[in-house]
Amino acid sequence: MVQINITYEGDLHCHLVHAPSGATVETDAPLDNKGRGESFSPTDMVAAALGSCMATLMGIKARDRELDIKGTAITVQKEMTNQPFRKIGRLIVDILLPREYSEEEMIVLRNAALTCPVMKSINPDIIVETTFRHS
Repeated sequence: MVQINITYEGDLHCHLVHAPSGATVETDAPLDNKGRGESFSPTDMVAAALGSCMATLMGIKARDRELDIKGTAITVQKEMTNQPFRKIGRLIVDILLPREYSEEEMIVLRNAALTCPVMKSINPDIIVETTFRHS
């Protein structure tokens, strides 16, 4: 179990501390939801968690197979919806790999990304569109 300590600092701003490492993150409500938009919003953190989790799982599989995926770039776009209430409606994930990989290697990398723990934790009502490209 990992503990995250959160302090509400007022004005829709929170300070988060990752207890095991002491690393900190700030969140702020977005401009379109009465905030200042000065940092990641909580829903931005979901999008960031998805992209970084995909990269991490791909990295684990790549390391196991002695593949180099260093330089992989992932962009996640988050779209909110207000129906039936405010929530994440869609996440658009673009994964740019540093080179072309064999069909077998791509199957492994795609499967790793699409089965990462964050992806498996996302509500099925959220549309997740993922593309894989190479430079």
